Amino acid sequence: MHNVIQWMKKSASDFFSLKTLKKRVPITQWLPNYKLDLFIQDIIAGISVGLTAIPQGIAYAGVAGLPLEYGLYSGFMGCFVYLFLGSCKDLTIGPTAIIALMTQKYVKGLGADFAVLLTFLCGVIVFLFGVFNLGFLIEFISMPVTTGFTTAAAITIGCTQLHSLLGFQGRSDTFLDVWINLVEYANTIRLWDSVLGIVTIIILLLLRKLKDWSSRTSRPEFSTCKNLIYKFNWFISLARNAIVVILGCLLAWILKNNGYEPFHLTGDIGKGLPTFQPPPFSTTVNGTTFSFGEMVQELNSSILTIALISILEAVAIAKAFANGKMVDATQEMLALGACNIIGSFFRSMPTTGSFTRTAVNNNSGVQTTAGGIFTGALVLMALGFLTSTFYYIPKPVLAGLIISAMIFMVEYEVVILLWKTRKVELLPFFVTLICCLFIGLEVGIVIGIVFNILMILATTARPKIDIDTLKVRNQDVIMVTPTSNLVYCSADHFSRSVMSVLFSEEQNCNAIVVIDGSKIKRIDVTVAKNLKVLIDIVKVRNQKIFLWLFSPSTKSVCLGVYPKISPLFVDCQTLEEVIKYLDSEALVAIDTNL
Repeated sequence: MHNVIQWMKKSASDFFSLKTLKKRVPITQWLPNYKLDLFIQDIIAGISVGLTAIPQGIAYAGVAGLPLEYGLYSGFMGCFVYLFLGSCKDLTIGPTAIIALMTQKYVKGLGADFAVLLTFLCGVIVFLFGVFNLGFLIEFISMPVTTGFTTAAAITIGCTQLHSLLGFQGRSDTFLDVWINLVEYANTIRLWDSVLGIVTIIILLLLRKLKDWSSRTSRPEFSTCKNLIYKFNWFISLARNAIVVILGCLLAWILKNNGYEPFHLTGDIGKGLPTFQPPPFSTTVNGTTFSFGEMVQELNSSILTIALISILEAVAIAKAFANGKMVDATQEMLALGACNIIGSFFRSMPTTGSFTRTAVNNNSGVQTTAGGIFTGALVLMALGFLTSTFYYIPKPVLAGLIISAMIFMVEYEVVILLWKTRKVELLPFFVTLICCLFIGLEVGIVIGIVFNILMILATTARPKIDIDTLKVRNQDVIMVTPTSNLVYCSADHFSRSVMSVLFSEEQNCNAIVVIDGSKIKRIDVTVAKNLKVLIDIVKVRNQKIFLWLFSPSTKSVCLGVYPKISPLFVDCQTLEEVIKYLDSEALVAIDTNL
């Protein structure tokens, strides 16, 4: 315990040194060289991201079960804070579908104050992870587990939007319940909600395809007119979310003013900017007062789970857009933690890196994190002047927007990749996917991580041992080749594998046993002791055993356990040289020494 306290003190001391503080504020590195042309590109990118952030923010607040204005409250402060602390120019911080769904489970029926406090507490945890350099914890979550989790989350989120897309009753927030309710309330499906929702998805997918044959850069081989068409198509593709929301609002407004209301509408959204205030450390819900401790108890494990998932999401996205550069996970945790802590003072729900908006940022040619200024400003303008317009947003449009985004989060191509390269890794992928879908995201990812670790332990405990019988210089040789490192849990497996061959009826009792250590980079004392026992068994059978091409480090461990086996180590380059060496008079004294 004393060592842990000392380590924490040292980590905090190093973090708050002047040298570290300069490193931890990346804006100081690029701002002195900031130029007008970079500024213009950041404006274009920032506005493009803002056009996506506004409709997504509203939609994700609905996923979280919060008043829709909370999606906009969560969409601006992260942009401003990340300007100073962010190290990835493309990354955009804000509400996301996965974090919104996880938030919904814990704040449902408890009110927005719980979501705001969750934001603050998650921010504190993430920030402390950065202070104490705990980014290495993310390394324990493998790619198949991460992919299984994100795929399950995308499927769950998409399914939970079916009630808004089709207009049927009985809203559900779990994968199974959605389909049960769809069957039970199939007779309540609304025709025009369904038509509008499906058409919205089709339009979004078609507009997304514009990027495949459009470019924002000029093409010299084309005329000026044709280049303008390409640029226009590129912009339309980027702003597709805003376009379908605007068209949906316009259609609903026209129909409502003519006495028709065929769609479920979003309804009133809170007007104006959020007030600056501390996060709620106590609250009253339906006449029941909750103290800080009781609120934390209600939030339970979600505080740590959502913090870890937000770190994973942000760091993974930063790496995806780093173009081969190293990503400082510690810096990203500090930035993300600060975004949530400060955001909680403006009534934000939990936020993290958004893949969709980061991709838009990257495609828009952002040059620095200054692009976030214009994204945040656009969200603030929407809060200040456009909230009355949001009343007319049809719910099927928001549902279609979310579903079309989730389609591309289902990473089916990873299944193909794992099948072609390493099929065994499909197991943690499917275990995580199935558990997340049918048990829950938080429990599912924990099961996936534990299952993956058990797989690694099983592989470590049962390494592949190649055993071949060869004829070299008219001498029978049993060649034993461990294909990986040997550690304590694999010691018995190694010994049993060799002895099963030695005691088989077809083996020649005069065969020489050669253990090839060329692929063993590390062993421990338990393996060395088992190796000594194995040598003794072979000697009792009047057979010879030799240790070939062992590295100096593995050799030293073996000699530390049993120094007398030193003559058994052979460093000849070929097996023929080994047998020739064994036939020489230099080995006459080995049996005596042992």
